[in-house]
Amino acid sequence: MAELPVQNQPTIDLIYKGYVDRNPDFRRAHLGASLIGKECERCLWYDFRWATDPKFDGRMLRLFETGQKEEARIIDNLRSVGLEIYDREPDTGKQMNYSEPLFGHFGGSLDGIGIKFPEALKTWHVLELKTSSKKLFEKLLKEGVEKAKPQHYAQVQVYMRWSKLERAMYIVYCKDDDRMYCERIYYDKDFAEQLVEKARRVIYSAVPLERLGSNINDFRCKFCDHIESCWGKSLPLVSCRTCAHVTPLEDGTWECGLDKTILSESKQKTPCERHIFIPNLVPLEMIGSDPEKGTIEYEGGIINGPGAIRSSDLYEKGINNIKSNSGKSN
Repeated sequence: MAELPVQNQPTIDLIYKGYVDRNPDFRRAHLGASLIGKECERCLWYDFRWATDPKFDGRMLRLFETGQKEEARIIDNLRSVGLEIYDREPDTGKQMNYSEPLFGHFGGSLDGIGIKFPEALKTWHVLELKTSSKKLFEKLLKEGVEKAKPQHYAQVQVYMRWSKLERAMYIVYCKDDDRMYCERIYYDKDFAEQLVEKARRVIYSAVPLERLGSNINDFRCKFCDHIESCWGKSLPLVSCRTCAHVTPLEDGTWECGLDKTILSESKQKTPCERHIFIPNLVPLEMIGSDPEKGTIEYEGGIINGPGAIRSSDLYEKGINNIKSNSGKSN
């Protein structure tokens, strides 16, 4: 009898595939509070415009689920020692969602709010829960959240702004050895307002903002999801958010300039045949446009739009034909 293999990977592959099948699209409708601490505003602009669909494999999706389960466990831990924790809206039972009151498109979901923390028994706190690897956990112990995890620090600052609370409790669980870290964060009103203005710049800019890296090999660009489209090596996803006709409005909606309709989230992900790329996303020199036809012409006689090259075919049928000669990156 032949020996059975030690590993039965097809079974594990099937489990991972199930996670992928259940989670087909991770593009957020809004600019999230968890992202606003990113240093590169161009990266944030690409995030918000759905330049890249952040695809995750089954292992990563299961890891995200592990983090969510650990958050629930920490809340149980806090309640078990007498703290009063709310992780849902009391009236509706829904997640605690907030958004920027001055303009639309910027928001996030709190892990919870709580009181009776021994550090300040009578003070309500925003509660932010995270999981971490041992390496990042040690960095956090040494440097604190503001320096070690600036995105997390920025996230809790806007949460405090939106919830009108002036303290936050940041708790991190180390996945390697079960240690926990807790840091009490004070509200920084000036910094929170700077983050709001940063979000405004990102959301309402019609063109990509200035990138942080100096070239494609810059270490700050190396692990960015948008590196290929940002540096002109590919085009972004075809969606209404990368279309020159579409504009984000102050009330949190998106409007198509062709017929002045408000676009639903699902519609934004399945744009019509009139889609033309925002010219700054195309790594070629723009020659001109024809508003009547709804087209844009680039160097080499390449025309993007109805009756010419569709956006989905622009790179393959147009740019590839002259890119080797132009050597140009956006």
